[in-house]
Amino acid sequence: MGTTVFERRRPPAAVVEHSLADTRESVFWIDDLPQAARPDRPRLKGRLIADLVVIGGGYTGLWTALLAKERNPDSHVVLVEAKRIGWAASGRNGGFCEASLTHGDENGLARWPGEMPLLKRLGLENLDAIEAAESRYGMDFQFERTGQLAPAIEEHQVEWLREAADEAAAHGEEGVVFLDAAEVQAAVHSPTYLAGLWEQRTNGMLHPALLAAELARVAQERGVEIFEHSPVRRIETPGSTGAVEVFTDHGRVDAQHAVLATNVFPSLLKRNRLMTVPVYDYVLMTEPLSDDQLTSIGWRDRQGIGDLANQFHYYRLSKDNRILFGGYDAIYHYGRRVRESYEHRPESWQRLASHFFTTFPQLDGLRFSHQWAGAIDTSTQFTAFFGTARDHRVAYAAGFTGLGVGSTRFAAEVMLDLLERRDNERTRLEMVRKRPLPFPPEPAAAIGINATRWSLDRADHNRGRRNLLLKTLDALGLGFDS
Repeated sequence: MGTTVFERRRPPAAVVEHSLADTRESVFWIDDLPQAARPDRPRLKGRLIADLVVIGGGYTGLWTALLAKERNPDSHVVLVEAKRIGWAASGRNGGFCEASLTHGDENGLARWPGEMPLLKRLGLENLDAIEAAESRYGMDFQFERTGQLAPAIEEHQVEWLREAADEAAAHGEEGVVFLDAAEVQAAVHSPTYLAGLWEQRTNGMLHPALLAAELARVAQERGVEIFEHSPVRRIETPGSTGAVEVFTDHGRVDAQHAVLATNVFPSLLKRNRLMTVPVYDYVLMTEPLSDDQLTSIGWRDRQGIGDLANQFHYYRLSKDNRILFGGYDAIYHYGRRVRESYEHRPESWQRLASHFFTTFPQLDGLRFSHQWAGAIDTSTQFTAFFGTARDHRVAYAAGFTGLGVGSTRFAAEVMLDLLERRDNERTRLEMVRKRPLPFPPEPAAAIGINATRWSLDRADHNRGRRNLLLKTLDALGLGFDS
């Protein structure tokens, strides 16, 4: 087995230690919100009657509530959140808002090759709608249509990028630019970069917590009732009423329809309990870079960056020129549990800091201001699945696998379509009509996931070559993505 660039070019331990000496274990995006963007919202108390009740106050639930009011301004929409709006994945992700609805073209082509032209068009239309939302609704979530840069950091990856650029050109795709060694260094200066592929229109960068806060504000302005600190304990659908009854500790909502937008947390539907697993992802945020530090790395086009490894890194610039650097470790804990204690993992932050200074050694001396983690709702098809339950009264979407910032809006449209029994190009998609394979129960889930993670790491040390386990999982359509 070979070594990776991060093993060949480790920075001195003192550099890593210095960078993490005063790092705060807290989510930068949430800390960065102005107080006005986090108003105190009431708990649900007593009984409410509504047309639609949305369970979950992240992007999926917020887009659903807002778009439901757009479709029917006279409808009574209630959203119920267990803690605070945007506190989980929607407030702590990297802020990459991608057009892809399929977790990348390769995954989509492997699963739904005949639908990929439609899926790509729908994805771009969805991203365009998110970009337009700032002016349409009077929002500000710091959206920048920067595109995304994929750098080759190992020799064998250069050919992968050439092939991707050639394939894009053959299909008439615009804005996909191959960068040779000199060109990629001119774009972003890292001694690890050997080439790059810049997809100029398929990604935007945004402030994650601001997006959630702004969606909540605009939804409330249009009449959506939002309740926080109100975890839903159960839902009931008695056959005699045709309604959905949603129960919290201190109240209930009776509605004609319900949407489950609970992301990584255990589903309120038994049928979905094995459909996702929580995988923990770790992130660092630097202090703001000085002008000289920015000049040393270039990055004038402010693209989002994600490398090509199975255990990949993603990084981006914030509005005030901090660098967010995350990924690589993807940690699963036995039993599918979501626990705050799992977010504390110093070895992951130390590894990320080491990889950061391998990528940008010229930033030696820079400190990290924040470190945090969060759980990703991973599905076996690497992207969201959809459906209805309880005599078509309940719709759900989950399993975004770390690429949900953009596709949650699409999921909201799909769930509303399904509840309204619309027959359109969204609801006819195989991705919407068919459920992926579930993960097995424990202990098979832990054994399989950890064996797969080990195999992905081995592939990164072996020029990307996949072993028998990975090839078998590929053939079955069952996998695990870093």
